[in-house]
Amino acid sequence: MQLTVRPQNRVISLIPDRPILEAALAAHMNLPHSCKGGNCGSCRAHLVSGQVSYPRGRTLGLSEAEYRAGEVLLCQAVALTDVVVEAREIRRVSDVEIKALPCRVERLERWAPDVMGVYLRLPAIEDFQFQAGQYLDVMLPGHRRRSFSIASPPHDAGLIELHIRQVAGGEFTSAVFDTLTVGDLLRIEGPLGHFVYQPVDEVTAPLVLVAGGTGFSPIKSILRHVLESGVRRPIHVYWGAKRELDLYQSAWLMARVPHFADLRVVTVLSEGVGEETQRHRAGWLHDAILQDFPDLHDAHVYAAGPPQLIAALKEHLPRQGLPLAQLYFDSFDYAPDEQSRT
Repeated sequence: MQLTVRPQNRVISLIPDRPILEAALAAHMNLPHSCKGGNCGSCRAHLVSGQVSYPRGRTLGLSEAEYRAGEVLLCQAVALTDVVVEAREIRRVSDVEIKALPCRVERLERWAPDVMGVYLRLPAIEDFQFQAGQYLDVMLPGHRRRSFSIASPPHDAGLIELHIRQVAGGEFTSAVFDTLTVGDLLRIEGPLGHFVYQPVDEVTAPLVLVAGGTGFSPIKSILRHVLESGVRRPIHVYWGAKRELDLYQSAWLMARVPHFADLRVVTVLSEGVGEETQRHRAGWLHDAILQDFPDLHDAHVYAAGPPQLIAALKEHLPRQGLPLAQLYFDSFDYAPDEQSRT
């Protein structure tokens, strides 16, 4: 079976019994997407012809009205016939070459009971170029893959830093915590994704970086890229989690503040207890931003985290002036293996 993507009229082969998006990414076609779990709706496209099914059922990212209008979610839809869709390919990011490469585990650091820092070293002869905010896939047996955001900045890619959360029922993430060792060989493919830092000329425009849980990974890449490249503009980092232990690199983050006059950091706990409530703000992440920014019309917001966080930001921030075109997001769907980002 084949997939034709309009208006580019690109034709690629589909992978039997696998979502359409997987075939597009395998063919180095960078179509819009984010969570890969069917919740954010970023990969929505129009079905021109052909038939698709949803083995896991139709998800939140596709409403009944959109389904009836012929819209499809490429991360979930499995083709039953040759398929033609209308979708926008992201040319600027896709100009970066997507590669499949072997790599070795250089270092493992356990930052929290369920969060592991994994550092990968690529072959010395390979040049792996990416943009701040992108992710890579770890290739698994049976044409499966697991997506992880890159926490390293592009200018410091000697080691690729990943933040991996252990997911219940996750074959690969369980292996990371139980059996993965330094020196093990993995195979990756990337870079992928269109969540990347967009430079602006206005040095007074606030840059608001928002992370929920391990959504801190791509935010860290963007933050390091901006700080260490000499970009001068007000930078506000908001990192939210349930408990203090989940802010697994808060010491690293707070250590940056004294060295950068334009940097401000706010940590927010939704379920903080005892002394935690004295060290962090309490409540929801989007409420903290709204309290601090009564006017967001000139801000640029980059957010990464669970779908509920992204939905709240999309709903509430425009009420205080944020243009949706200035909200860039990467929605993480914490699901067992191959479809989700951790």
